[in-house]
Amino acid sequence: MNQAIDVILASPRGFCAGVVRAIETVNLTLRSEGAPVYVLHEIVHNKHVISELERKGAIFVKNLAQIPRGEICIFSAHGVSVEIEKIATSLGLRTIDATCPLVTSIHQMVERYHRQGYDVIIIGHHGHPEVVGTAGRVADRVHIVANESEAERIDVSAPDKTAYVTQTTLSVNDVIGIKSVLERRFPTIKGPKSSNICYATQNRQNAVTYLAREADLILVVGSKNSSNSNRLREVARLSGGMCYLIDDRNDIDPKWLKDVLKIGITAGASAPERLVDGVLDWLHEHVTVKKVTEMKGTEERISFKPAGFSSLNSKPV
Repeated sequence: MNQAIDVILASPRGFCAGVVRAIETVNLTLRSEGAPVYVLHEIVHNKHVISELERKGAIFVKNLAQIPRGEICIFSAHGVSVEIEKIATSLGLRTIDATCPLVTSIHQMVERYHRQGYDVIIIGHHGHPEVVGTAGRVADRVHIVANESEAERIDVSAPDKTAYVTQTTLSVNDVIGIKSVLERRFPTIKGPKSSNICYATQNRQNAVTYLAREADLILVVGSKNSSNSNRLREVARLSGGMCYLIDDRNDIDPKWLKDVLKIGITAGASAPERLVDGVLDWLHEHVTVKKVTEMKGTEERISFKPAGFSSLNSKPV
């Protein structure tokens, strides 16, 4: 393909602090305790990360009954319900909670509102592990709304004592319309001062908005079941960009590059940088890459310590 292209790399892109913490938690546990180490659900939503950890001895399960009694169980970055914690204890599992601290803060917010007698509305996607875990922090008076239509129909026990939180990996566009409906229906509704959308999600969405203005084509590196990666694709398209979500270089269709002079590349918060490198290698193999530029973006300095064994269990890592 005789074509010359400029490449712009989004900044920031790829792993966020919560994802780094979750992956380090699994790796450290494997090194200190040895294989196998069981993980409830995917530790993060990226098939390459999962495959790498499986090769090291991690075993990913869909339910706790698949884990032998007394073994180690790591809860994923998305968080779990109180009921899951209780079942793990009853099964004698040694648990490590790798829930992203930002998700944990939302759990605490939901629990606090519930103690104060509020109905809590979670703005998020039905069935997403983070939303399921957040809803499961309380026994009742919790509701999930995924769109404006559901927000119009939601029935709460006390309209004047209603609060809301949001899934961390949504986009502002996902939330704004739903929030408007809820505020109209429940004028005294309480919620976060700014947003529960995490800093990393917002920073990556801001970066892809810039790419959409500058590039003819945007490639978002991330797995198909990654909420934050899907939101990046949506934000890019809403900003007017032609955009595709790819797991890795093997998903690229050469036809996408027709008449393209500038490509923007970003990666979801659970996608490792080596996948971006693979996309760059593919471009070098198929077209003439004139230059690769990294955009100026928000510098992220937040980091979290890896998780250790729960105090309900035997010993610290």
